[in-house]
Amino acid sequence: MNGRGASSVWHRLAQPEDHRGLMWDRFPAVDSTRWAVCGRSWDAVAITPMALGVRALAALRIIPERGYPVLADHLRNRLYVLVPPGTGSAAAGIEGVRVLSDGHQLLVPASERGTLVAHWINPPRSTSPPLVRADHLADQLNALANAEPEEPS
Repeated sequence: MNGRGASSVWHRLAQPEDHRGLMWDRFPAVDSTRWAVCGRSWDAVAITPMALGVRALAALRIIPERGYPVLADHLRNRLYVLVPPGTGSAAAGIEGVRVLSDGHQLLVPASERGTLVAHWINPPRSTSPPLVRADHLADQLNALANAEPEEPS
């Protein structure tokens, strides 16, 4: 998959389908999230705005089909990329990034449905899913932050 193909896949995944939005509107009180402890199995790199995180994943040519777990908080326009435990600090200090590790918790979907604030845009596909390398993600986020703004097409 080339960079452009990965980009379109991640951008598509980051947009909740119409039926999912209708479900969230219709059943807002359904408990379909839970708190997960960070720093044990993974750290989470929170990226705002979500589009920045999506561009970074696409530029890294990370293939969604491999099962890299990525969460979206559509209410806060934030993307959460799960990275190996103890490595999230590689992204600390980057504008728009917050690292969740030991001592933090993250709201994750308890079901396939998820919610507006905890939606797997790419759910883990195994009990031991591949995790994005935090140093690679940090390098890409820094590169995007230092890049010239894109010209409108």
